[in-house]
Amino acid sequence: MTELQQQPEPAEDTSKHRPIKSFVMRAGRMTEGQQRGLDQGLPRFGLALADGPQDFDALFGRTAPRTFEIGFGMGHSTLEMAAAAPEQDFIGVEVHRPGVGALLNGLMTQNLSNMRVYTCDALEVLRHCVADASLDRVLLFFPDPWHKARHNKRRIVQASFAELVRHKLKVGGVLHMATDWQPYAEYMLEVLGAAPGYQNVAEDGHYVPRPTERPTTKFERRGEKLGHGVWDLKFQRIS
Repeated sequence: MTELQQQPEPAEDTSKHRPIKSFVMRAGRMTEGQQRGLDQGLPRFGLALADGPQDFDALFGRTAPRTFEIGFGMGHSTLEMAAAAPEQDFIGVEVHRPGVGALLNGLMTQNLSNMRVYTCDALEVLRHCVADASLDRVLLFFPDPWHKARHNKRRIVQASFAELVRHKLKVGGVLHMATDWQPYAEYMLEVLGAAPGYQNVAEDGHYVPRPTERPTTKFERRGEKLGHGVWDLKFQRIS
């Protein structure tokens, strides 16, 4: 208890974001393809927090439905979504560099142009680079649930997160979250259910059936074989 009380408040704030945890836990060696993605793909598709506010219509050269994904991991699902919807634009954020390299290599291999990538804190990107009411969807798939009660404050899903995302979504835009840990699903439901300006899309006010637009990951398929469930939540901005 004493140690927790002595922790500086800024350290607690910055440690709760999933990208920081993912970077620490998932650092690893690069494959040749992943390194190629970083070397050749970042100059073509990479964006930087230091660039400040972005005009994504100008950046993509068109006005199109826009999806922002927080923490895309190895990028397989993100790549699949971008390839399946060339009429839409995607902005992905991830700090795990092998995953960034894998996604970028995939974009080049499949000759896709409807994706841009940040390699930094997603919340900072939302705050400083994304205009209000400019996103059609925000995706948060399988974030770190921070299981221990003393670590719950590090979860990315908080009231402040809900409010930040609401401002960046268009009215009618959707925050889509998914988790394979039921207590975190219940926590997400509680936080978003109490957040102003949102409406739960689920007919029963809880979870939506697995959406067809969310690709199944290898991680998810492995969990299903072990009997693990997955919970999808969709909340629409109504004001």
